[in-house]
Amino acid sequence: MKQNITVNSEHSGKRIDIYMSEISPEFISRSSIQKDIRNGEITVNGKNVKPSYKIEKDDKIEFEFPDKPVIPEPQAEDINLDIIYQDSEIIVINKEPGVLVHPTQKDFSGTVVNGILSIIEKDEFDDVSRPGIVHRLDKNTSGVLIIAKNSSSLENLYNQFKNRVTQKCYIALVKGIPKKSRDIITLPIGRDPYSRIKMAVTDDGKESVTEYRVIKTFGDKASLVWIVLHTGRTHQIRVHFEHLGNPLLGDDVYGNYKEDFRLYGIKRQMLHALRLSVMHPVTQQKMTFTAKIPNDIKTAIKKLEGITAKEK
Repeated sequence: MKQNITVNSEHSGKRIDIYMSEISPEFISRSSIQKDIRNGEITVNGKNVKPSYKIEKDDKIEFEFPDKPVIPEPQAEDINLDIIYQDSEIIVINKEPGVLVHPTQKDFSGTVVNGILSIIEKDEFDDVSRPGIVHRLDKNTSGVLIIAKNSSSLENLYNQFKNRVTQKCYIALVKGIPKKSRDIITLPIGRDPYSRIKMAVTDDGKESVTEYRVIKTFGDKASLVWIVLHTGRTHQIRVHFEHLGNPLLGDDVYGNYKEDFRLYGIKRQMLHALRLSVMHPVTQQKMTFTAKIPNDIKTAIKKLEGITAKEK
């Protein structure tokens, strides 16, 4: 069904493709909005415009957003998960970089969920699209991921993350050297108003707390950083360090991926969930799990050591 919206003064002067991206559902990309504008499916005052058209106060925009696509129910697949620990209640894995935690509209196979469905029963869970998933890691972040085997353990672990009972420790390679060798970043994070795929430090964002300590520097090129995550906002570590002026090496959204690949051969953001501590959902004993550092981060460190050694 066609919808109409009248532009107010707050948005006057904004590109129409950017404005429509801001008000559209998350599953609609800016490129698809630009295509709809070019095809005349989004009009202003009854006329076709270009995606670069700058809207004005009282402009009347007519549009129709599509329904959200249905993601196929995930199926079990034979995926070689790196299992760190397993019992009757939980599975803990070392997630490889490049692997999604759960299916999306574009990628609905090859995910962690597809792999664990050969181990757990999805009928145990209300949400069969994400069975057992307590928390997530970005596609190109590696490391410790805990998965529940049944709904009662899922609820228990979910509440631990929500109430900040867990401890989440990461290591990262960041560009340059942070001004402070150790600090606690308490900058709120929300959706980036100018990009659908990014988060940003915003005045109206949610509380976000990242504690860090620089553990090694490589000249003035990069730093190895130990991080304790006290909250779990989307892209939190990546956003906070980008805001400091020290984006993660290899980050294709918040950093300079092309330069990092050219200089160091880095192919993804250098972020690894090294350690996770939780209370076991049944025994209530504290358990700490550690995921070995992946080879690509080890290789990047050696390359940085070699480059800085030559410059001395």
